[in-house]
Amino acid sequence: MSPLTTRREFLIKTGVSAAAANLAMGLPSLAARASTTSAAAAPKKRIVFVFSPNGVIPNHFWPDEEGADFQFKRILEPLADFKTRTMTLKGVCNKIKGDGDGHMRGIGCLLTGIELFPGDIQGGSDTPAGWSKGISVDQHLKNKLQADEATQTRFGSLEFGLLVPERADTWTRLSYAGANQPVAPIDDPYRMFAKLYGESHDREMLASVLDGLGDDFRKIESMVSSEDRQLLADHAEMIREVEKELQTELSRKQQQSDVGHAVPELPPNVEETNDNMPQISRMQLDMLAASFAADFARVASYQITNSVGGARMTWLDINEGHHALSHEPDTNEEAYEKLIKINSWYCEQVAYLARRLDAIPEPGGEGTLLDHTTIVWTNELGKGNSHTRDNIPFVLVGGGLGYRSGRALDFRNVPHNRFLLSLCEAMGYPEKTFGNPHFCSDGPLTGLA
Repeated sequence: MSPLTTRREFLIKTGVSAAAANLAMGLPSLAARASTTSAAAAPKKRIVFVFSPNGVIPNHFWPDEEGADFQFKRILEPLADFKTRTMTLKGVCNKIKGDGDGHMRGIGCLLTGIELFPGDIQGGSDTPAGWSKGISVDQHLKNKLQADEATQTRFGSLEFGLLVPERADTWTRLSYAGANQPVAPIDDPYRMFAKLYGESHDREMLASVLDGLGDDFRKIESMVSSEDRQLLADHAEMIREVEKELQTELSRKQQQSDVGHAVPELPPNVEETNDNMPQISRMQLDMLAASFAADFARVASYQITNSVGGARMTWLDINEGHHALSHEPDTNEEAYEKLIKINSWYCEQVAYLARRLDAIPEPGGEGTLLDHTTIVWTNELGKGNSHTRDNIPFVLVGGGLGYRSGRALDFRNVPHNRFLLSLCEAMGYPEKTFGNPHFCSDGPLTGLA
């Protein structure tokens, strides 16, 4: 049952005519879900994908040891406080072939597990390509959650971005709603804020307007016919019921605020420029955490720039673009050191999100949001200057999927489709295949839970 149907039936059951219910449903601020099923109180599972580009420096990324007795290398040191809640997955490889260059197949096939369509987007010396041929795992899980009234949320999924270029091509899209259906991330924090909280402000304004409508109706009752008075009475009854529901919703919002789920306050006039990336990142991650606390969504993604992203991390005293540095040989010690710092900064963003989630109590449950959320940090390449898609970085933080964390694992060259199957299984929606079936015959990865 859809959220809109649930709301319409609610209005009709309170004595509002179908026509009046349809009128009320036309108000944007009444489009949120009003379902209060007992099943919704079941423990929530959430997942968020964090993407950073251009590969890593393997010698300073992957732990040397396997199992629980491992040590973080330099790039992963920002996650030190979450070591017992972190899992690294080495040996998971993107084996998808076909059209497109390494970067295009890296990001376009990363969450879809399937080839790109032929197209006219030319990358490097490889054949041109188009969009992915299938849905991405984040959108697949969103659809599964939204299909069940007990797990429906207002948005289903949220796609955050950080300085994603203002163009639509294979290098700029991580998520897909289906074959040939890329999903654009929102990288403007003020646009994201309006999406998340604009309708909440509409509710408050509407409640204020409704307060005075009853008096207005009474003033004109004596000036109209008996038929019109009945019409006014019908509308007044509808308004009373809607107002009652709005007050309940606003009261619930206030209760959430009282336990630490306040609407984030964004600093004004922060421009989307390269040098403002650290501040914009904090703004986006604060809203991501708040959206999970408010149960706006249980699936999210955070795309930092794009495949071949060329951010210049001037706040780290690095003036060259990331992508250009990633092509330097390992013998270039200066570039090598800068790449370690860049990837460490990406890891700091993951750690910041983990801290934000861990600081918020799980609404109506035990532990914190991080105990019920898994952050999946990944990349389109295993190593930038070789363009390899072997050993794709997968770092998992948090307890949402029920995996046994605090371990470094090495799967030694398995298709990453099997990891996508594992995510579906852990979220409660097991599949026999995901993406290209050829790479799914051995099923989900073993040993995670």
